Amino acid sequence: MLGPVVILLGVAFTAGSTLTFPPEGLSLRWFGAALAYQPFLDSFRTSVVVALTSTLFALALGIPAAVALHRGSLPGRRVLENLFLSPVIVPELVLGLALFQQIMVGLHSTATAALVLGHTVLLLPYAVRVAGASLALADPRLEEAARGLGAGPVRTFFSVTLPVMRPGILSAAILAFVTSLNNVPLSLLLTGPGVATLPVEMLNYVQSSFDPVVAAVSVLLLAGSVAVALVTERLVGFTKVFGR
Repeated sequence: MLGPVVILLGVAFTAGSTLTFPPEGLSLRWFGAALAYQPFLDSFRTSVVVALTSTLFALALGIPAAVALHRGSLPGRRVLENLFLSPVIVPELVLGLALFQQIMVGLHSTATAALVLGHTVLLLPYAVRVAGASLALADPRLEEAARGLGAGPVRTFFSVTLPVMRPGILSAAILAFVTSLNNVPLSLLLTGPGVATLPVEMLNYVQSSFDPVVAAVSVLLLAGSVAVALVTERLVGFTKVFGR
């Protein structure tokens, strides 16, 4: 698993002009070229906007769903859990094609709106699963005690339930954001003229160019993902959410 990463690092820092390994000397020229390439900058902004918006929408839908599944007495609870997890089970190409037919063709939505909606559907299971995991590990007697002391459902949710879920919500938000930012299959089918996410723009670039610019962008994305994982582990700790 680490072999391709080592090769990618070597190619990104090469002083040569093609994707060759081992590198022909060491240089940072391709990182400068990547940061100066305007389509990459535009698509990165699109990726960040789509990732942030879809993450917020997924959390707004997923947190109430997680509370209802873990604290409510819903009929057909197991069926509902499987329904929320279905976007993870269905291949992303199939999901993307279905969303393309419904959103782009049926509703004539813009590419940005289609990307946000499609990524929200993709990220919803992460919000329900990860946020719900922290709630499942919490003692329900805390909420019962709050209601016994006179707190209503809304106050209990914001004063007790939401703070208990905070580690799971933070982990779900970070996981959803990184998943959306790096997604290719779904984004590839939902992009339109003039609108593309960074992974799709990188795929378009390698179809016509064979220089190490894409390798440099990949290293930057890899470094960002590692930094996010380290910060999340430092602030939250994944074991607090997923258990040991």
